[in-house]
Amino acid sequence: MNKSLVNLLSAATLVVFSQSATAEGFVGEVGGMVTTSGALVKGAGTSTSVLPYAYGDWGRFYARVDTFGVKAAPLGDGHIELAVRVSTEGFKSSKTVYPTAGDRSAPLPIGVGTFQRTSLGGVFAYAMHDPQSGGQFGELNWAGKIDVGPVKLYPQLGVQYRSADYVRHLYGMTAAQSLATGLPVYRPGSSFTPMATLQAAVPLGGPWSLQLQTRYRRLDNAVAHSPLVNSSSQVSGFAALTYTLN
Repeated sequence: MNKSLVNLLSAATLVVFSQSATAEGFVGEVGGMVTTSGALVKGAGTSTSVLPYAYGDWGRFYARVDTFGVKAAPLGDGHIELAVRVSTEGFKSSKTVYPTAGDRSAPLPIGVGTFQRTSLGGVFAYAMHDPQSGGQFGELNWAGKIDVGPVKLYPQLGVQYRSADYVRHLYGMTAAQSLATGLPVYRPGSSFTPMATLQAAVPLGGPWSLQLQTRYRRLDNAVAHSPLVNSSSQVSGFAALTYTLN
């Protein structure tokens, strides 16, 4: 999935939520955000995008910034969910130092998930299949909440799993790609990526607020040892201006 299609899907989703908010009872935040992500592939620059922002519920449907889905059935202190993750991990080889390495389309994992409320915070879990790579994606993430005056802080700790096919689609090197670039053939295994996130909700008056997020991911050897990659970690984040609908 290329970047323009990611933007189109996100925009279409926000339009649906926004237009249905009054009639259907959308509860949450909508707005716009600027995202940034540090480059992993050699020669690529920092990625910056302007995207719609939505976090909330519309009946059984929900939006969580980059994850969208439907609550299928009650489970514990939450629901079992059908979910899709909009990823921006792909890249165009023409924007790297290896223009003959081949473009890597952004994965679009689809599967099941859940959000569970606990006395110590919320737990998000997803198990997904990516049709783009034929690989699997999983995520487990804990989120807490700390009030600092009017500002709400949401510290998060988690881990992401990518199967070997998923990693090879993004960062592997086939024999043909090796011949075209002069880089060695690379067939990585699966990847486990720990991550730490801090998000802040800063009230601006009335229903308006500023959402700020910074995320640090520590890449394991499966990704960091790719001949395409020049970093062992990645920092990403966003700043969003949002309007709360109740």
